[in-house]
Amino acid sequence: MGPGPFAGMLLGDLGADVVRVDRPGGVGLAIDPAHDVTNRNKRSVLVDLKAPDGPARVLALAARADVLIEGWRPGVAERLGVGPEPCLARNPRLVYGRMTGWGQHGPLAPRAGHDVTYLAPTGALGTIGAPGTPPPFPANLLGDFAGGSLYLVVGVLAALHHARATGTGQVVDAAIVDGTAHLTALLHGMLSAGAWQDRRGANLLDGGSPFYGTYETADGRYMAVGALEPRFYAEFTRLLGLPADAPGRDDPARWDDLREAIAARFRSRTREEWTAVFQDSDACVAPVLSLGEAPHHPHLAARGTFTDHGGLTQPAPAPRFTATPTAVRTGPARPGADTAAVARDWDLPGLTGPDPARDTPQ
Repeated sequence: MGPGPFAGMLLGDLGADVVRVDRPGGVGLAIDPAHDVTNRNKRSVLVDLKAPDGPARVLALAARADVLIEGWRPGVAERLGVGPEPCLARNPRLVYGRMTGWGQHGPLAPRAGHDVTYLAPTGALGTIGAPGTPPPFPANLLGDFAGGSLYLVVGVLAALHHARATGTGQVVDAAIVDGTAHLTALLHGMLSAGAWQDRRGANLLDGGSPFYGTYETADGRYMAVGALEPRFYAEFTRLLGLPADAPGRDDPARWDDLREAIAARFRSRTREEWTAVFQDSDACVAPVLSLGEAPHHPHLAARGTFTDHGGLTQPAPAPRFTATPTAVRTGPARPGADTAAVARDWDLPGLTGPDPARDTPQ
């Protein structure tokens, strides 16, 4: 419901003609499809894979596609007749992307899971939060989308480059556990070097240091501080108005005292007041905004980081290109709304007719 559609959205944002295959009566997220931003820049066709002619319709699409992405548990695509073997038999150049939590093999491969249960065994979830408290949930950004979707897209694009150079397609096994573990590479290096303690809230980047974290303001909101380097820290303490007798940054034994001194200063003004104090500095301080507030941040607004399409505010495509600019071309695809158009554009009359087998190149 999350990683596969997001990966398709990203490819669509980059300019791909993405056709989503929806099942009749199928339900993804429990929201109105008109608001499912992950289905923007796509078209949708309806196919019942359990109907006698259902697999043939998908195989006809796969025969003409560069990439196929599926997000079922291992073995489901094979049971439905649209696994890698029949797809690659019809299209040897096809890149077959598989998006799962646990991967295509291993003891947990057939088991159910969700973002948080994939994060937990990788060590990533265990690095987040204050010591002595349960690790907080980073929404489903870290596992589903960072460790899952983005690694799937990287793998698919690399395999597509190989296919165009050699004429040979392949299967891309993108597992959320693999991608999320890969994201911890820097931390493992620091751990090996003795520069990271294997516990929460004890390190430079996990809230252990008082100059890298968040602080509550007088109005119950928050400011984020990332003043790691000495010159940025000096600017931070000057603008914050930290007392001259406050503990130094290089004395970890007194970091708790320093944290309380910083917290006391932040509690003396509102978030907007502190934002005004720091906005034109190199102190590395920023306000913590909500989803609704973020599009109105002056910098993000100036860059067009968010956009409005059809009355729906949403993140704009990223990254940016000089020769091939991206855009939100269409709103969320409605299930099945584009079947006739895709049948025409992909030269697949059988997608809407009774004989999809005749659409498959021999």
